[in-house]
Amino acid sequence: MTSIQAEAYTSSLMSNSSSIITNREQLQTQFSTLQTLSRTKPILDWPTRKSQLDTLELLLSENKEKLTQAINADFGQRSEGETKFAELFSSFTGISHAKKHGKSWMKTRKAPVSAVYLPARNEIEPQPLGVVGIMVPWNYPLYLAIGPMIDALTAGNRVMVKMSEAAPQFAQAFAEAMSQYFSADMVSVVVGDIDIAVAFSQLPFDHLIYTGSTEVGKKIMAAAAPNLTPVTLELGGKSPVVVLEDANLERAVNRIMTGKTLNAGQTCIAPDYVLIDRKHHAQFVTLAKQWMRKHYPNIMTNEDYTHIIDNVQFNRVQGYLAKISEDNIHHTTDVRPDIDSRFMPPVIVTEPATDSELMQNEIFAPVLPLIHYSELDEAITFINERPRPLALYVFGESDEDIKRIRSYTVSGGVCVNEIVLHALQHELPFGGVGHSGMGSYHGKSGFERFSHMKPVLVQPKMNAMNLLQPPYGFVFNKFMSMFIK
Repeated sequence: MTSIQAEAYTSSLMSNSSSIITNREQLQTQFSTLQTLSRTKPILDWPTRKSQLDTLELLLSENKEKLTQAINADFGQRSEGETKFAELFSSFTGISHAKKHGKSWMKTRKAPVSAVYLPARNEIEPQPLGVVGIMVPWNYPLYLAIGPMIDALTAGNRVMVKMSEAAPQFAQAFAEAMSQYFSADMVSVVVGDIDIAVAFSQLPFDHLIYTGSTEVGKKIMAAAAPNLTPVTLELGGKSPVVVLEDANLERAVNRIMTGKTLNAGQTCIAPDYVLIDRKHHAQFVTLAKQWMRKHYPNIMTNEDYTHIIDNVQFNRVQGYLAKISEDNIHHTTDVRPDIDSRFMPPVIVTEPATDSELMQNEIFAPVLPLIHYSELDEAITFINERPRPLALYVFGESDEDIKRIRSYTVSGGVCVNEIVLHALQHELPFGGVGHSGMGSYHGKSGFERFSHMKPVLVQPKMNAMNLLQPPYGFVFNKFMSMFIK
């Protein structure tokens, strides 16, 4: 195919494509278009990649109110402050970080070469994978769409994004905004129900990233397997908090409650349960109530407090609590849940049974169990008897105890005397392990996740490799004897 023919072919592909996908036929057609373009017109230069990031930044800047309102409409009430911090702020800083470092990330890198093979040289050349599929959850629908997009676009990929059917108003607003700012040959947004989500996961993407529950993650991986599609799974799990004996309890409660009430606990890295000495349970509950009065006065009408996304999630959590003794449930406010508005105030549950649904399933709501431990090894054993968590939090001052927890537990990420903020560090990889996911992204790690880090050996004209060819004689055997013991 000549260059003129290629230009005509790709132009016809773009003219027949749509950036908003609503059915299986459009889905397959658009994927085929992007796949062909990724093979015939790879995005290899930094100015083009940077222009995509500039466009993404402009889209967010000019549509932030519209997108914020759409998220609020899906939740019934979503704290505007939380949307600004957890979604917009994180997206803007992620774009800035990529624009600052992306050009250097995409450079071919020198790699060491053994003296045996000199004067050859080794290089690692980052290449775009091609077409990246992004499956977005409902809990942070903006950032968990934008975050992977930043990394995929910085790496030179074309992108298809499947929005969550559980947040339909945001999905539509996001799709419309994307269609106005991005050409269909770069970014397409898919809206629709579970049926189209299944079809999406079955496409032979060059990489597929899914954020959501562990059980659905297993299905996504199974759907991708026939095509050998590489997947990044950002799942959830029960992220524990260990409060050491020397911890400042007031400070610990302050950070733990901040993380637990963020998005009403509907966060994959929210603290799921707290391991703490039983003698501190009563004080923890008291401090939590004080914290709530300070940070969420008049909580029933407080616009800073987010509601539960839908009745299914609301009823699921209330069902967990219905099986817990009232003596173990401690309300942190004077008001009670309201299903009509899906308002659910935080509660603390002391010593729930380890085989209860509350302790077997990811809570994903403002319910916080307190579990007793006496010795640190007991807490470590409790964590290790369960699937690997996405995050682990430890509060205390003992460097020895903190190191022991870090060394003898495995989790996607760790915060020491902090909650959640590790996920907002663009210099750190973010991801799970085992049941909490596989693979990581953010910043340079995300660029490499969505790139093929191609190894290249370059051999100069003058080299000694002919000495290693048959017939294998004295020189060859002498050389081999230097290395074969």
